[in-house]
Amino acid sequence: MIRLGIIGCGNMTGQHLNSFEVLKDTLRVSVTCDLNRERAERAKEILSAERFDTDYQNILNDVDAVLIALPHQLHYPVGKFFIEHKKHVLMEKPLCVKEWQCLELTKLAEEQGVTLMTAYPVRFWEETLKMKEYMDSGIIGDVFQMTIYTDHYNPSRDTRGTWMTCSGLGGGQTFSHGCHYIDIMLWFLGNPVKGTHLGTNHGTPWMDREGTSHAVIRFENGAVGYHTGTWGARGTTHPYKMEIYGTDGTLSYSTGGENSGKIMLIKKNGYDEEKRLNSVLWEKSKSSGKHTDGEIAHFVSCILSGETPITNGRTSTTGLRVIWKLYDAEMKDEVADLRGLGFNLPFIEEPICDFDCDSEAALADYKF
Repeated sequence: MIRLGIIGCGNMTGQHLNSFEVLKDTLRVSVTCDLNRERAERAKEILSAERFDTDYQNILNDVDAVLIALPHQLHYPVGKFFIEHKKHVLMEKPLCVKEWQCLELTKLAEEQGVTLMTAYPVRFWEETLKMKEYMDSGIIGDVFQMTIYTDHYNPSRDTRGTWMTCSGLGGGQTFSHGCHYIDIMLWFLGNPVKGTHLGTNHGTPWMDREGTSHAVIRFENGAVGYHTGTWGARGTTHPYKMEIYGTDGTLSYSTGGENSGKIMLIKKNGYDEEKRLNSVLWEKSKSSGKHTDGEIAHFVSCILSGETPITNGRTSTTGLRVIWKLYDAEMKDEVADLRGLGFNLPFIEEPICDFDCDSEAALADYKF
Protein backbone atom coordinates (compact mmCIF):
# COMPACT_ATOMS: atom_id res chain seq x y z
CA MET A 1 0.00 0.00 0.00
CA ILE A 2 1.63 3.23 -1.18
CA ARG A 3 1.18 6.21 1.14
CA LEU A 4 0.59 9.31 -0.95
CA GLY A 5 0.85 12.90 0.23
CA ILE A 6 -1.06 15.65 -1.57
CA ILE A 7 0.98 18.88 -1.70
CA GLY A 8 -1.34 21.71 -2.72
CA CYS A 9 -5.04 21.26 -2.02
CA GLY A 10 -6.71 23.52 -4.51
CA ASN A 11 -8.84 22.50 -7.50
CA MET A 12 -6.72 19.49 -8.44
CA THR A 13 -7.67 17.63 -5.26
CA GLY A 14 -11.23 17.24 -6.48
CA GLN A 15 -10.02 16.32 -9.98
CA HIS A 16 -8.09 13.34 -8.59
CA LEU A 17 -10.74 12.19 -6.09
CA ASN A 18 -12.24 9.45 -8.27
CA SER A 19 -8.79 8.13 -9.17
CA PHE A 20 -7.89 7.58 -5.53
CA GLU A 21 -11.11 5.64 -5.00
CA VAL A 22 -10.43 3.42 -8.02
CA LEU A 23 -6.91 2.64 -6.76
CA LYS A 24 -7.77 2.17 -3.09
CA ASP A 25 -6.32 -1.36 -3.04
CA THR A 26 -2.79 -0.13 -3.81
CA LEU A 27 -2.79 3.54 -2.83
CA ARG A 28 -4.07 5.63 0.06
CA VAL A 29 -3.80 9.34 0.72
CA SER A 30 -1.99 9.55 4.05
CA VAL A 31 -1.64 13.32 4.44
CA THR A 32 -2.78 16.54 2.79
CA CYS A 33 -0.70 19.69 2.83
CA ASP A 34 -1.39 23.31 1.94
CA LEU A 35 -0.25 26.71 3.22
CA ASN A 36 -3.94 27.46 3.68
CA ARG A 37 -4.97 25.47 6.76
CA GLU A 38 -8.65 25.38 5.80
CA ARG A 39 -7.89 23.94 2.36
CA ALA A 40 -5.55 21.32 3.83
CA GLU A 41 -8.11 20.27 6.43
CA ARG A 42 -10.97 20.20 3.95
CA ALA A 43 -8.91 18.01 1.58
CA LYS A 44 -8.11 15.68 4.49
CA GLU A 45 -11.80 15.15 5.11
CA ILE A 46 -12.67 14.71 1.42
CA LEU A 47 -9.87 12.20 0.84
CA SER A 48 -10.14 10.46 4.23
CA ALA A 49 -6.47 11.15 4.93
CA GLU A 50 -4.96 10.46 8.34
CA ARG A 51 -3.85 14.04 8.94
CA PHE A 52 -3.08 17.39 7.35
CA ASP A 53 -0.23 19.89 7.63
CA THR A 54 0.67 23.37 6.43
CA ASP A 55 4.40 22.66 5.93
CA TYR A 56 5.47 20.03 3.39
CA GLN A 57 8.76 19.50 5.20
CA ASN A 58 6.85 18.02 8.13
CA ILE A 59 5.33 15.09 6.25
CA LEU A 60 8.35 13.02 5.19
CA ASN A 61 7.63 10.22 7.65
CA ASP A 62 4.01 9.98 6.46
CA VAL A 63 4.60 9.34 2.75
CA ASP A 64 6.23 7.08 0.19
CA ALA A 65 5.23 9.36 -2.68
CA VAL A 66 3.74 12.80 -3.28
CA LEU A 67 1.49 14.47 -5.80
CA ILE A 68 2.69 18.06 -6.17
CA ALA A 69 -0.14 20.34 -7.35
CA LEU A 70 1.43 23.71 -6.58
CA PRO A 71 1.96 26.93 -8.56
CA HIS A 72 4.50 26.32 -11.30
CA GLN A 73 7.41 28.20 -9.74
CA LEU A 74 7.25 25.91 -6.70
CA HIS A 75 7.57 22.67 -8.66
CA TYR A 76 11.36 22.75 -8.61
CA PRO A 77 12.13 23.46 -4.94
CA VAL A 78 9.38 21.22 -3.55
CA GLY A 79 10.10 18.44 -6.02
CA LYS A 80 13.80 18.61 -5.23
CA PHE A 81 13.13 18.35 -1.49
CA PHE A 82 11.14 15.12 -1.82
CA ILE A 83 13.44 13.53 -4.40
CA GLU A 84 16.47 14.26 -2.17
CA HIS A 85 14.64 12.37 0.58
CA LYS A 86 14.00 9.43 -1.78
CA LYS A 87 10.28 9.98 -2.23
CA HIS A 88 8.53 9.30 -5.53
CA VAL A 89 7.08 12.41 -7.21
CA LEU A 90 4.07 12.86 -9.49
CA MET A 91 4.35 16.47 -10.65
CA GLU A 92 1.40 18.35 -12.06
CA LYS A 93 2.31 19.75 -15.46
CA PRO A 94 4.49 21.45 -16.44
CA LEU A 95 7.50 19.76 -14.85
CA CYS A 96 9.25 23.09 -14.15
CA VAL A 97 9.31 26.62 -15.57
CA LYS A 98 13.02 26.58 -16.46
CA GLU A 99 15.02 24.15 -18.52
CA TRP A 100 17.86 23.80 -15.99
CA GLN A 101 15.33 22.95 -13.29
CA CYS A 102 13.85 20.16 -15.42
CA LEU A 103 17.32 18.79 -16.12
CA GLU A 104 18.33 18.88 -12.46
CA LEU A 105 15.18 17.15 -11.18
CA THR A 106 15.46 14.49 -13.88
CA LYS A 107 19.11 13.76 -13.08
CA LEU A 108 18.48 13.79 -9.33
CA ALA A 109 15.57 11.33 -9.59
CA GLU A 110 17.69 8.95 -11.65
CA GLU A 111 20.54 9.17 -9.13
CA GLN A 112 18.21 8.60 -6.18
CA GLY A 113 16.41 5.74 -7.89
CA VAL A 114 12.94 7.22 -7.45
CA THR A 115 10.04 7.67 -9.83
CA LEU A 116 9.57 11.15 -11.29
CA MET A 117 6.51 11.49 -13.49
CA THR A 118 4.70 14.46 -15.02
CA ALA A 119 0.92 14.38 -14.75
CA TYR A 120 -0.18 14.37 -18.39
CA PRO A 121 -3.59 12.67 -18.11
CA VAL A 122 -4.39 13.05 -21.83
CA ARG A 123 -1.70 10.43 -22.54
CA PHE A 124 -3.75 7.89 -20.61
CA TRP A 125 -7.27 8.79 -21.71
CA GLU A 126 -9.04 5.88 -23.35
CA GLU A 127 -9.93 8.00 -26.38
CA THR A 128 -6.28 8.99 -26.89
CA LEU A 129 -5.10 5.39 -26.67
CA LYS A 130 -7.79 4.32 -29.13
CA MET A 131 -6.89 7.07 -31.61
CA LYS A 132 -3.24 5.95 -31.49
CA GLU A 133 -4.28 2.31 -31.89
CA TYR A 134 -6.44 3.06 -34.95
CA MET A 135 -3.77 5.30 -36.49
CA ASP A 136 -1.06 2.65 -36.04
CA SER A 137 -3.32 -0.03 -37.53
CA GLY A 138 -3.08 1.69 -40.91
CA ILE A 139 -6.84 2.12 -41.25
CA ILE A 140 -6.41 5.66 -42.63
CA GLY A 141 -3.26 4.97 -44.65
CA ASP A 142 -0.22 7.24 -44.55
CA VAL A 143 -0.74 10.03 -41.99
CA PHE A 144 0.09 13.52 -43.23
CA GLN A 145 -1.59 15.82 -40.68
CA MET A 146 -2.79 15.83 -37.08
CA THR A 147 -4.85 18.69 -35.67
CA ILE A 148 -5.78 19.25 -32.03
CA TYR A 149 -8.24 21.99 -31.04
CA THR A 150 -8.87 23.13 -27.46
CA ASP A 151 -11.38 25.96 -27.06
CA HIS A 152 -12.13 27.16 -23.54
CA TYR A 153 -13.15 30.29 -21.69
CA ASN A 154 -11.17 31.24 -18.59
CA PRO A 155 -12.43 34.73 -17.73
CA SER A 156 -10.33 37.41 -16.05
CA ARG A 157 -12.45 37.45 -12.90
CA ASP A 158 -11.42 33.85 -12.25
CA THR A 159 -7.87 33.72 -13.57
CA ARG A 160 -6.18 37.12 -13.35
CA GLY A 161 -3.11 36.79 -11.16
CA THR A 162 -3.14 32.98 -11.23
CA TRP A 163 -0.85 30.43 -12.89
CA MET A 164 -3.04 30.55 -16.00
CA THR A 165 -2.25 34.18 -16.78
CA CYS A 166 1.16 34.95 -15.29
CA SER A 167 4.08 34.86 -17.74
CA GLY A 168 6.46 34.33 -14.85
CA LEU A 169 4.91 30.92 -14.26
CA GLY A 170 5.85 29.52 -17.62
CA GLY A 171 4.19 31.46 -20.40
CA GLY A 172 0.73 31.51 -21.88
CA GLN A 173 -1.81 29.04 -23.21
CA THR A 174 0.72 26.97 -25.13
CA PHE A 175 3.01 26.30 -22.17
CA SER A 176 0.40 25.97 -19.46
CA HIS A 177 -2.15 23.93 -21.41
CA GLY A 178 -0.81 23.21 -24.88
CA CYS A 179 2.02 21.19 -23.29
CA HIS A 180 -0.48 18.28 -23.14
CA TYR A 181 -0.95 18.37 -26.90
CA ILE A 182 2.64 19.02 -27.93
CA ASP A 183 3.40 15.88 -25.92
CA ILE A 184 0.67 13.98 -27.79
CA MET A 185 1.87 15.14 -31.23
CA LEU A 186 5.46 14.10 -30.48
CA TRP A 187 4.17 10.69 -29.39
CA PHE A 188 1.91 10.21 -32.43
CA LEU A 189 4.04 11.73 -35.20
CA GLY A 190 7.67 11.13 -34.20
CA ASN A 191 10.70 13.38 -34.48
CA PRO A 192 10.07 17.11 -35.08
CA VAL A 193 12.15 19.05 -37.59
CA LYS A 194 10.94 22.64 -37.46
CA GLY A 195 7.99 24.70 -36.32
CA THR A 196 6.34 28.05 -35.77
CA HIS A 197 4.20 29.61 -33.06
CA LEU A 198 1.88 32.60 -33.22
CA GLY A 199 0.06 33.80 -30.14
CA THR A 200 -1.98 36.79 -29.05
CA ASN A 201 -3.72 38.09 -25.95
CA HIS A 202 -6.19 40.03 -28.11
CA GLY A 203 -9.57 38.91 -26.78
CA THR A 204 -7.91 37.76 -23.55
CA PRO A 205 -6.28 40.98 -22.27
CA TRP A 206 -5.97 39.52 -18.77
CA MET A 207 -3.25 37.19 -20.09
CA ASP A 208 0.38 38.30 -19.73
CA ARG A 209 1.34 36.12 -22.69
CA GLU A 210 -0.89 34.52 -25.30
CA GLY A 211 -4.44 33.50 -24.49
CA THR A 212 -4.87 32.20 -28.03
CA SER A 213 -2.14 30.26 -29.79
CA HIS A 214 -1.30 28.39 -32.97
CA ALA A 215 1.62 25.97 -33.09
CA VAL A 216 2.63 24.20 -36.31
CA ILE A 217 5.31 21.49 -36.36
CA ARG A 218 6.74 19.56 -39.29
CA PHE A 219 8.03 16.06 -38.57
CA GLU A 220 10.77 13.94 -40.10
CA ASN A 221 8.27 11.73 -41.91
CA GLY A 222 6.76 14.77 -43.66
CA ALA A 223 3.61 14.94 -41.53
CA VAL A 224 2.48 18.23 -40.01
CA GLY A 225 1.10 18.63 -36.50
CA TYR A 226 -1.09 21.60 -35.63
CA HIS A 227 -2.38 22.66 -32.24
CA THR A 228 -4.67 25.63 -31.79
CA GLY A 229 -6.03 26.61 -28.41
CA THR A 230 -7.73 29.56 -26.77
CA TRP A 231 -8.81 30.58 -23.29
CA GLY A 232 -11.12 33.23 -24.71
CA ALA A 233 -13.79 31.15 -26.46
CA ARG A 234 -17.17 32.66 -25.53
CA GLY A 235 -18.68 29.79 -27.48
CA THR A 236 -17.51 26.79 -29.51
CA THR A 237 -18.80 23.65 -31.20
CA HIS A 238 -15.81 21.59 -30.06
CA PRO A 239 -14.20 22.31 -26.66
CA TYR A 240 -11.78 19.51 -27.51
CA LYS A 241 -11.22 17.94 -30.89
CA MET A 242 -8.52 15.71 -32.40
CA GLU A 243 -8.36 14.80 -36.07
CA ILE A 244 -5.77 12.66 -37.86
CA TYR A 245 -5.70 12.85 -41.66
CA GLY A 246 -4.38 9.98 -43.76
CA THR A 247 -4.27 9.05 -47.43
CA ASP A 248 -7.20 6.63 -46.93
CA GLY A 249 -9.39 8.57 -44.53
CA THR A 250 -9.64 10.65 -41.37
CA LEU A 251 -9.96 9.77 -37.69
CA SER A 252 -11.96 12.30 -35.68
CA TYR A 253 -12.77 12.61 -31.98
CA SER A 254 -14.63 15.52 -30.44
CA THR A 255 -16.34 16.50 -27.21
CA GLY A 256 -18.87 18.66 -29.03
CA GLY A 257 -21.56 18.22 -31.66
CA GLU A 258 -23.67 15.25 -32.66
CA ASN A 259 -20.69 12.89 -32.60
CA SER A 260 -19.45 13.95 -29.18
CA GLY A 261 -17.54 11.20 -27.42
CA LYS A 262 -17.17 9.11 -30.58
CA ILE A 263 -14.17 8.18 -32.68
CA MET A 264 -15.33 8.54 -36.28
CA LEU A 265 -13.77 7.11 -39.40
CA ILE A 266 -14.54 9.55 -42.21
CA LYS A 267 -13.92 8.80 -45.85
CA LYS A 268 -14.87 10.96 -48.78
CA ASN A 269 -14.08 10.81 -52.49
CA GLY A 270 -13.42 14.35 -53.65
CA TYR A 271 -16.42 16.67 -53.61
CA ASP A 272 -19.00 13.93 -54.09
CA GLU A 273 -21.10 13.98 -50.90
CA GLU A 274 -22.86 10.76 -51.90
CA LYS A 275 -19.57 8.90 -51.68
CA ARG A 276 -18.94 10.01 -48.10
CA LEU A 277 -18.54 7.21 -45.55
CA ASN A 278 -18.85 7.95 -41.85
CA SER A 279 -18.63 5.14 -39.33
CA VAL A 280 -18.35 5.01 -35.55
CA LEU A 281 -15.28 3.02 -34.47
CA TRP A 282 -15.56 3.60 -30.72
CA GLU A 283 -17.77 5.46 -28.26
CA LYS A 284 -16.85 6.73 -24.83
CA SER A 285 -18.87 5.31 -21.96
CA LYS A 286 -17.58 7.39 -19.04
CA SER A 287 -18.90 10.79 -18.04
CA SER A 288 -16.90 13.87 -18.97
CA GLY A 289 -14.09 15.04 -16.71
CA LYS A 290 -10.36 15.12 -16.34
CA HIS A 291 -10.06 11.33 -15.88
CA THR A 292 -6.80 10.96 -14.03
CA ASP A 293 -7.31 7.25 -13.26
CA GLY A 294 -4.89 6.15 -15.97
CA GLU A 295 -2.05 8.45 -15.00
CA ILE A 296 -2.31 7.64 -11.27
CA ALA A 297 -2.44 3.91 -12.02
CA HIS A 298 0.66 4.24 -14.23
CA PHE A 299 2.49 6.16 -11.48
CA VAL A 300 1.68 3.43 -8.95
CA SER A 301 2.69 0.69 -11.39
CA CYS A 302 6.06 2.34 -12.04
CA ILE A 303 6.75 2.68 -8.30
CA LEU A 304 5.98 -0.98 -7.72
CA SER A 305 7.82 -2.32 -10.78
CA GLY A 306 10.71 0.13 -10.99
CA GLU A 307 9.86 0.87 -14.62
CA THR A 308 10.36 4.34 -16.07
CA PRO A 309 7.10 6.30 -16.52
CA ILE A 310 5.95 7.12 -20.03
CA THR A 311 5.78 10.82 -19.12
CA ASN A 312 9.12 10.89 -17.32
CA GLY A 313 11.55 13.75 -16.74
CA ARG A 314 13.27 13.27 -20.09
CA THR A 315 10.16 13.12 -22.27
CA SER A 316 8.56 15.97 -20.31
CA THR A 317 11.64 18.15 -20.75
CA THR A 318 11.75 17.31 -24.46
CA GLY A 319 8.16 18.50 -24.94
CA LEU A 320 8.79 21.71 -23.02
CA ARG A 321 11.94 22.32 -25.03
CA VAL A 322 9.84 22.27 -28.19
CA ILE A 323 7.59 24.97 -26.70
CA TRP A 324 10.52 27.09 -25.46
CA LYS A 325 12.13 26.92 -28.90
CA LEU A 326 8.83 27.87 -30.56
CA TYR A 327 8.47 30.83 -28.19
CA ASP A 328 12.05 31.96 -28.77
CA ALA A 329 11.72 31.74 -32.55
CA GLU A 330 8.44 33.69 -32.43
CA MET A 331 10.18 36.52 -30.58
CA LYS A 332 12.92 36.55 -33.24
CA ASP A 333 10.50 36.22 -36.21
CA GLU A 334 12.18 32.96 -37.15
CA VAL A 335 11.27 29.34 -37.80
CA ALA A 336 12.28 27.16 -34.85
CA ASP A 337 14.86 24.43 -35.42
CA LEU A 338 13.47 21.41 -33.58
CA ARG A 339 15.88 18.75 -34.80
CA GLY A 340 17.16 16.40 -32.11
CA LEU A 341 14.07 16.66 -29.88
CA GLY A 342 12.20 13.42 -30.60
CA PHE A 343 11.20 11.09 -27.77
CA ASN A 344 13.16 8.23 -29.35
CA LEU A 345 16.33 10.24 -29.93
CA PRO A 346 19.23 10.46 -27.45
CA PHE A 347 18.31 12.88 -24.67
CA ILE A 348 20.35 16.09 -24.66
CA GLU A 349 21.79 16.42 -21.16
CA GLU A 350 22.91 20.07 -21.45
CA PRO A 351 20.73 23.22 -21.66
CA ILE A 352 19.83 24.14 -25.25
CA CYS A 353 17.00 26.70 -24.85
CA ASP A 354 17.38 30.48 -24.68
CA PHE A 355 13.79 31.37 -23.75
CA ASP A 356 13.30 32.46 -20.13
CA CYS A 357 9.84 33.52 -19.06
CA ASP A 358 10.62 34.04 -15.37
CA SER A 359 11.15 37.46 -13.77
CA GLU A 360 10.27 39.25 -10.55
CA ALA A 361 8.14 41.73 -12.48
CA ALA A 362 6.15 38.93 -14.05
CA LEU A 363 5.40 37.49 -10.64
CA ALA A 364 4.46 40.81 -9.03
CA ASP A 365 0.68 40.39 -9.14
CA TYR A 366 0.55 36.63 -8.66
CA LYS A 367 -1.77 35.48 -5.87
CA PHE A 368 0.09 32.82 -3.87
